[in-house]
Amino acid sequence: MLDQGAPPQNPGQTAAPAPPGIGARLMRRKPVERLVAEGGQGEGGSLRRTLGLWQLTMISIGATLGTGIFVVLGEAVPKAGPAVTLSFVIAGLTALFSALSYAELAGTIPVSGSSYSYAYATMGELIAWICGWCLVLEYGVSVAAVAVGWGEYLNELLDGTVGVTIPAALSAPPGDGGVFNLPALIVVLLAMAFLLGGARESARANTVMVIVKIAALVLFCAIGVQGFRSGNYENFMPLGMAGVSAAGATLFFSYIGFDAASTAGEEAKNAQRDLPRAIMLSLVIITALYVLVAAVAVGAKPWKNFTDSEAALAQIMREVTGQSFWGTLLAFCAVIAIASVVLTVLYGQTRILFAMSRDGLVPKVFARVHPKTGAPRANTLIVSLFCGVLAAAIPLGQLADATSIGTLFAFALVNVAVVVLRRTKPDLPRTFRVPLSPVLPALGFAFCLWMMGSLSTVTWVVFGVWMAAGLVFYFGYGYRRSRLAPSEK
Repeated sequence: MLDQGAPPQNPGQTAAPAPPGIGARLMRRKPVERLVAEGGQGEGGSLRRTLGLWQLTMISIGATLGTGIFVVLGEAVPKAGPAVTLSFVIAGLTALFSALSYAELAGTIPVSGSSYSYAYATMGELIAWICGWCLVLEYGVSVAAVAVGWGEYLNELLDGTVGVTIPAALSAPPGDGGVFNLPALIVVLLAMAFLLGGARESARANTVMVIVKIAALVLFCAIGVQGFRSGNYENFMPLGMAGVSAAGATLFFSYIGFDAASTAGEEAKNAQRDLPRAIMLSLVIITALYVLVAAVAVGAKPWKNFTDSEAALAQIMREVTGQSFWGTLLAFCAVIAIASVVLTVLYGQTRILFAMSRDGLVPKVFARVHPKTGAPRANTLIVSLFCGVLAAAIPLGQLADATSIGTLFAFALVNVAVVVLRRTKPDLPRTFRVPLSPVLPALGFAFCLWMMGSLSTVTWVVFGVWMAAGLVFYFGYGYRRSRLAPSEK
């Protein structure tokens, strides 16, 4: 018998598909083709493709070289002793494995979102959000951490030239004997001023600063080696391998430069060709200089005499020569060098938020592009003020570890993403391929997890709170406003 209450059915008509469940929505992926097609597009304007291989390499070096040497060496040596050189090597190897994955993905998906966009194309929206949220922590806190060290070298410079220093109350954050770190805020605002002028102008300023910082480190090695004492290496690993890995985890945030280069994907003239080259070239140069400078520094000064000073290299120069001139000169170079790190990392932060805003996961204000400069001005202002206040109020050590855990988590996801994309999109054109895949990506993933495990419980608690806040924001805002959501209705 026919069910009299049932509506008549048209044999040629099919029922509308049921809307996807929450699990499917959380796993929705943004097609690679769409990511590439939207490259450079913002609210009211577009980013401009003005950067070549030289500028991209300088951005990568600018964001990296100086952070671990000029700023965090004084923090890392007490953890590892003379074996801090090994800590740099381990951190560099971890970065290398991840850099290989970054190079392949940057050449395949040349967009501003970096690992956030790579995760969006391979592992779905929720994982992409978590990755992007980690990048916000990585970049924002890194800017603040480096800005703190800039203030230390500025005081060294002032002391050596005019004989005065900024009072502790205005040159250190609460908890480090001060009230407000004014120099840290100033350097962030200076970087902001360059970024508001556009990518090309910022790249030019960064190139000059990178040349100065390389010259400064070469000068340090030439002078510091005169005070080298082999006896400083007799007890090479006084705190064991645990100390080496702990120092390596802290130093790892010094290697985020190639990640900053990948955020320039939508402003590069030939991103698919130049991004992989810039990433690998910069990492080789950076690692070699880091290890060389660390080896000379520990050879010239017993590791137990290192303090938490962020101006360790200038102090070594003064001690070796017995003259204040060389330490003052290095402090001058460091002031310029560290400013370039602030500039380029702040640049990367704004481009990450630009990509997330374009996808609807954060407010549209971050994707607005100024028609004259081609720069996301409102984005730059908001991020700069936030990072400046953070730098002025929080001690360096806490900032460095928080940056490391965010970086390591994001890099771990990139190593997974490169394997997933190989399987899901094997025919995509790739200008660079990770050798021995999936072995090297798996090693990169494992190294990242190992170094994350070396960080303190406090750092993990901070990371957990940050992740929880990010998930609240995502489900309260991004989940419903995602640009992929309308196509599912």
